[in-house]
Parts: sequence; structure tokens; C-alpha cells
Amino acid sequence: MPYSEALPSQHRLSVDDYHKMGRAGIFDHDERLELIEGRLIDMAPIGSDHAGTVIQLNAVLNRAFARLALVSPQNPIRLSEHSEPQPDFAVLRPRADFYRTAHPQPHDVLLVIEVADTSVRYDREVKIPLYARHGIPEVWLLDLGNTQLEIYRQPGTEGYGEVLYPANDESIAPVLLPDATLSIADLWS
Repeated sequence: MPYSEALPSQHRLSVDDYHKMGRAGIFDHDERLELIEGRLIDMAPIGSDHAGTVIQLNAVLNRAFARLALVSPQNPIRLSEHSEPQPDFAVLRPRADFYRTAHPQPHDVLLVIEVADTSVRYDREVKIPLYARHGIPEVWLLDLGNTQLEIYRQPGTEGYGEVLYPANDESIAPVLLPDATLSIADLWS
């Protein structure tokens, strides 16, 4: 009889497990982690270019979406029982409690923006498909290395059905915020 060894089982963390571990002090205070499909993922350190872009975008987005939506920089969104990513920006439906009582869920999210320098491949291959599977209506990926905006729309279980690569001299508006037009050049300069 041939020898057969079963593969060891893996334990997928839930979002609740993840939060309990945080409250128990298991993670260092300055540790940057996110929970993706039950796995703890180390987030890359934030470099100067990335940080500066996030600061600039925060100002641009708050001006563009004032009174229309809430701009949530680098905060978690709860996609499912096993996934709670921390995108660079989540543009959210307004809510009276400003999401103090619970993290936003997919139905609260109008737009996700990821700023990528060292994480471009991970964002494209892991996070953007994850957002699509959970019905996030639109994702923008700012590829800092190539100074290129990628726009992902029409989410589905196999990914986004539409991917756009607008030129830097164009203007855009999120699908769910059509009155909030932004100049793409303002995202970079």
C-alpha cells in the first residue's frame, strides 16, 4: 500500500479573530498588517513618494467629493468574514456616525484607490480581484513608477469587466459620483 500523507490543515483567521489579536497586544503598535482571505499580510513600509501622493490626493479628493462622500484614507473596509484590507483611500457613502460604530462594508464603498510603488503587482493580482469579488464598484490604481492611472469598473467574480488607462491630460469622474470631475494631472502634480 503506498504511503500517503495528508496535508496539514490551515487556520484562516476571521476579522473578529484579527481584532481580538490586536486588542490583546499580539501585534506591535506600529506594525502594518491587513487581513486578506484569512491571512495576515505585511504591508510594505510607506516611502516618501507614496506618503506625499497620499497627502496630495487627500486634499484633491476632499475638495472634489465635499458634501457628496466621505474620504477615508488608509482605513480598513470589511469585505467579508475573512478580509479586511486597508486601501490607501475608500470613498464612502455619507453616514451620520462617520463609521464609528462599524467599519465600512462593500455596500458603503463608492470607490477604492490604491497608490502603488513597490506593491503594484500585489495590488493588481490580489487586492483588485478581491475588491471585484466583493462588488466594489470601482477601483483606481495609481502606478507611481509609470505615472499611470488604471481604472477598474464593472466588478464580477472573475475580476473587473472594464479596465481603462486614461491619459494624464484627461479628466475623470467616478461612476457613482458623476458630478465630481477630477483632472488626472492633479493626481500627480
